[in-house]
Amino acid sequence: MFAQHRDDRDDRRDHPDEHRYYDKKHKDYHEWNDHESQAYRMYWQQHHGNYVDWDRANERQRNDYWKWRHNHSDAILNINIR
Repeated sequence: MFAQHRDDRDDRRDHPDEHRYYDKKHKDYHEWNDHESQAYRMYWQQHHGNYVDWDRANERQRNDYWKWRHNHSDAILNINIR
């Protein structure tokens, strides 16, 4: 079982394509939205690995991503904040 899981209590009526995942190590939640998807693709580009879709990523890959993401905000990655 993955350390991150969807928070089924999250109300998806307003944003049906967004999901919420729990980062067990950092004890926080992450909304999977356009910004997160863009950051995830940047992560794989920087690590020169073959892209692995989030839904197919194993626990180690997900934990490595969250560790990286905590050090790479939208501002650092120059992701357009609307």
